[in-house]
Amino acid sequence: ISEEIIEDVVKSGVPIKSIILRYFNPVGAHPSALIGELPNGVPQNLVPYLTQTACGMRKELTVFGNDYPTPDGSCIRDFIDVVDLAKAHVTAMRRMLEEKSESGVEIFNLGTGRGLSVLQLIDIFRKATGVAVPFKIGPRRAGDIEQIWANPRRANEVLGWKALVDPEQTMRNAWKWQCYLSERGRGQS
Repeated sequence: ISEEIIEDVVKSGVPIKSIILRYFNPVGAHPSALIGELPNGVPQNLVPYLTQTACGMRKELTVFGNDYPTPDGSCIRDFIDVVDLAKAHVTAMRRMLEEKSESGVEIFNLGTGRGLSVLQLIDIFRKATGVAVPFKIGPRRAGDIEQIWANPRRANEVLGWKALVDPEQTMRNAWKWQCYLSERGRGQS
């Protein structure tokens, strides 16, 4: 609905231009390990829960369902690194400020264009960090869709932007961030 509101405002004649960026699953942290996701309480997103489990703050990670019609039975998502996402914001802002757009509203999907399953991401984390994450298979969550990933073609072509950080580096950065938090007693619980 927020996209419709933005489009209505622009169509109303207000002298404003907008770029709408549709995120898929932002994950990771800055490579410096000084900026990352710090959820309040128990994380509701996969990667912070995964890293907190890896460092011992959580007993185990629950994979919600292993009976989806996907190669390994777990849900598939398009995980985009937060650094790639930040670069997309800068690129989009430049486009808007330079008034390169012909229309008042432009919409771009931001993702890798590739899906990874939850179980694949857990394995990528293990390979990238050397840390095995204890997990169990739980029941499906209501409302979870089997698989979804972005079609970033328009962002690639119009903005000249592409997601470049590979999942292994993303998981290493997320792990470094969690270690940074844990060393400072801010890992959350």
